[in-house]
This record gives sequence, C-alpha cells and structure tokens, in this order.
Amino acid sequence: MGPGNEESPSNLEKKKTMILPVPPPLPVHLNTRFYQRGLSTSGSRNRGHCCSYSSIDDPMDRLFDQAYRADVSILTDDGGIIYAHASILGNASPVFRSMLKQQKGRTRDKRLRSISIRGVQPEAARIFIRFLYSSCYEEGKMKEFAMPLLVLSHAYVVPRLKQVCESWLEQRLLSIENVVDIFQLSLLCNAPRLSLICHRFVLKNFKFVSATEGWYAMKESHPVLEKEVLASTIDEDFRQKERTRKANEKKIYEQLYDAMEALVHIFRDGCRTIGPFNKTLRDDCEPCEYMACKGLEALVRHFAGCKLRGPGGCVHCKRMWQILELHSRLCVDSDACGVPLCRNFRQRRRKQNKKEEMRWRILVKKIVRSKSINGAPFFVLEST
Repeated sequence: MGPGNEESPSNLEKKKTMILPVPPPLPVHLNTRFYQRGLSTSGSRNRGHCCSYSSIDDPMDRLFDQAYRADVSILTDDGGIIYAHASILGNASPVFRSMLKQQKGRTRDKRLRSISIRGVQPEAARIFIRFLYSSCYEEGKMKEFAMPLLVLSHAYVVPRLKQVCESWLEQRLLSIENVVDIFQLSLLCNAPRLSLICHRFVLKNFKFVSATEGWYAMKESHPVLEKEVLASTIDEDFRQKERTRKANEKKIYEQLYDAMEALVHIFRDGCRTIGPFNKTLRDDCEPCEYMACKGLEALVRHFAGCKLRGPGGCVHCKRMWQILELHSRLCVDSDACGVPLCRNFRQRRRKQNKKEEMRWRILVKKIVRSKSINGAPFFVLEST
C-alpha cells in the first residue's frame, strides 16, 4: 500500500474499537438442551433455576461425587454413608445449618460431623443431597423418588426442590392408583395446590379411586380423612345436580325469550306465510332467523282455527294463552303493539290475586336476566 493510501491513526483506532472479540461458549451445564427455566423462587433471574440432565460435567457434581475435603457424613437407612460439605448443606437448608451449628460446639476434634436421614430410601437421600449441590436431577430418578423427595424438601426447607416435586406430581405422575397417597402426602407437607388438585381428581374419578389399595389403606389409617373426603363427594354431587338444574332452567327461560321475540316478529313484520293483514307475505323468502318461529307459527295457526280454545279447553290453546299473557307483561307499549290481546291482558292483570301476580313477576324477571334484555326494543322489565 502506497504512502497516499495510508489511513490516519484516528481511523485505525476506530476500527480497533469496532472489532469485538468472539465471546466464549456457555458452560456445558447451561448450554445443554436439558436445561429448564421457570422455577425461580426469588427476585433474581438466575437464582432458583433447576435442570434435569443425563450427563452434565458440572463442578458441583464432581465435588459431590469425589467428596473432596468433605466434613459431614450423612447416615442412611441401609447403613451407607453420604459425604458432604457443611458449607453447602448449611447454605442450601436452614435445618441443616441449625443441626451443624449444634454439632460444631460439641465436636472440637477433627472428626466428621454426622447427620442421619432416616425413613426414606438411601437413593432418595443421595439424590436429595446432590440437588443441594447443583440444583439438578435425573428425570428417571425423579419419576421414581418424587414422593420421598417431596418429604425431604419439606422437612429440610428446600423450596426449589419442593416446587420441582410438586410440579412433577401434578403434571406427570398423578394417577388413579397413587392419588390417595399423594393427597395425604400433600396435606402433611403443606402443599395446598397439590392437595387441591388431588382432591378434585378424587371427586372426578371417585368410583375408580375408591376401589384402589391406597383408599383402603387411608380408610384404616386415617378414617377421619376418609369421612371428610366422602362428605365432600356428597357435597360435590349435590352442587353438580344444582348446577345442572339451574342450567336447564336457564335454557327454558332462554327458549321463552326466543318465543317472545318470534311472536313480535310474526305479528309485526310477518314471516313467510303468516303475518298481519297490512303486510305482503312471500313464501319464497330466506329462512327465518328466529329459531322459535316455525313452532310458534304452527301454534298460532292452531289457535286461530281451534273450536275449543276457551280457558280449560285445548292444551295447545292453553299454552298460546300463556304465551300471549307473558308477552303482555314484557311488552314496552301495549297500545301500539300488534300482538293480539296484549292490551286486554294488561287490563286483566288488575283483577288477579297477589299470589298469581307474584308468580308472573318472578317468571318475567328470570326471563329478562337469562338474556340480559333490559332496554331491548321489544320488552321491558316492569316494577308493577
């Protein structure tokens, strides 16, 4: 490059600052596809993360496996020993911290401080201690030991592991065979969400759950809890019947409202072959948008031609009388209404007794509320 093409020192300096070095790769335990987020238990974004792994070369895992300079021995039910470090155990669990602090004053020599973990499988205790080191677990081990790990995480106050166990039990491991055991365990371990999910699962599948070995075991060991579950089952059955009854009632009220709309449509606008005298009817028009129009049209035709349409006569005519009276109680303006006998029913209401009047008012209110039609163009809810 000639002297005329040399760049100034300032330009060279700018280029050096623009060329950034390539960042180093992430550590293996963060760059693996098994790394799972979303289990944060504090305000920090990186704290509280847990990972499931198959083969992760993590320094904390190596420290646990090699037990380098371990100063705590953990005794298990099979007589085995798990070596650990007091600083890691105390930092991960306040219960361990208190236990180790008590032993520190008693043992002044260089012997290992000893802790016992009883009542669970030795492998579950080992998985538990490993989690305190790396916050990682093997999926196969979690499937096998989720319940004892939940007990350990609750007993030694390890909220991250407790969240993982609850999530596994809720989403992957809950079944008809083990739901009773998990339900009792969730009550003992103060896991309200898990206990609620188990309780709903039992209510939904009570016939099959009540035939399992877990149910008979609970019946013998915790008869009070069994009675409470049975009582809640009866209550849930009653509530389900009540919901079904109310849903059926609402459906009837909605059908009555549709019939009121169709009645106004027939006598105001006309519908194909039936309508007021001042309307030109067309049989070839598009299908009517009112669902109840077809059935109501047949009822109106029968009412117009029936010879027994007086009170107490024909069953169909009696229904038509009730529809006309119900319309008169919902109508906005009886004087301008085109529905037959609307004004007459308004005047007749003055002669009705209070009991019958109250029944009609209750029916009108339920119809109005089923469709929320306050202020609708056809109907109005009156206070009279």
